Parts: sequence; structure tokens; C-alpha cells
Amino acid sequence: MVKEKDKIKVEKLKAAAGEDVNFETLLIADGEKLEIGSPILSERVTGKIIKEGRNRKVVGVKYKPKTREHKKFGHRQYYTEVEINKI
Repeated sequence: MVKEKDKIKVEKLKAAAGEDVNFETLLIADGEKLEIGSPILSERVTGKIIKEGRNRKVVGVKYKPKTREHKKFGHRQYYTEVEINKI
């Protein structure tokens, strides 16, 4: 769910900072009226890419009990920050 002027983080998009992007609309709800697309609605949500980056590291551990073997690993997911301009 987004509103105008919201800043959201989504999984990395194939676009550079400063470019405009369009998102497909699946659902529109405003308290009284509800529209559900099958599969999408004709309206579009437009936004502008602010920056790209990486999230904080997520650390995981694999452990095998009888051999006492363990392995620690980490992962940093890429993201794109988008500011919603128009709905």
C-alpha cells in the first residue's frame, strides 16, 4: 500500500537513479470503494528512483550435530529506494 510522497524500498530494479518507473496497479481501496484487478487495473503508479543500495547483513549458520561441523554465512540484499509521485 502506497500514498503519494511515500518512500519505499523494493528489490533491485533495472534502472538508474533519477529515472522514472511505472508500477502496475492490482488493488485500489479508499474506505468505501474497492476495485480489484484481474490480473491488473488500467491505472498506473509512477515513481522516481532516489538511490540504490544494500540492506544490513543477515547472518545464518549451518550446523551438523554428530560431526560438529558448522558454517557461518552472511548475505546483503540489494534494494532500490523509490519515491511515489502520482497514483
